[in-house]
Amino acid sequence: MISSNDFKKGKTINYEDTLYEILYFQHVKPGKGGAFVRTKLKNLNNGSIIDKTFRAGEKMEQAILETKKMQYLYKDEHYIFMDSKTYEQIPLNEEQIGDNKKFLLENIEVTIQFYKENPISINLPIFIEAKVMKTEPGVKGDTVSASLKPAEIETGAKIQVPLFINEGDIVKIDTRSGEYIARVNK
Repeated sequence: MISSNDFKKGKTINYEDTLYEILYFQHVKPGKGGAFVRTKLKNLNNGSIIDKTFRAGEKMEQAILETKKMQYLYKDEHYIFMDSKTYEQIPLNEEQIGDNKKFLLENIEVTIQFYKENPISINLPIFIEAKVMKTEPGVKGDTVSASLKPAEIETGAKIQVPLFINEGDIVKIDTRSGEYIARVNK
């Protein structure tokens, strides 16, 4: 059990049978009445964020999460991941993957968080390198401007790239925002 007085950013709690991560907390001691703790909590099941106020000293269950490095192998009816240490494979469905599926490359190493042996979230590396499969050809003279054009990468995700990027180029992408970072010379 954890007291609301011990809240810290990044801790996970089990509140009303739902897992939450503490994004923000503030201890408040008004002149009259009892102290309380204001929080912003992120629901780890669906990603929604709620504001919740707890009485000072209120107790709840702390959720201990286990983190494992896993390798994405392939997709059939599920997304299949393999534990890098034990070689055990686990299937995740599309709902568990969420928007991360846009940047899942085969053999990429990801971090998966587990609660009581059940996977609850997946974290991609911050940057990935992917091949551009479809885009309009670059026009000579447009290599310096900051204009962007749509491109489709090998995972099927659509991103915006500079005009000088051509089909077959390898690009570095920020998985948090989906933004083009740089062209990779191979």
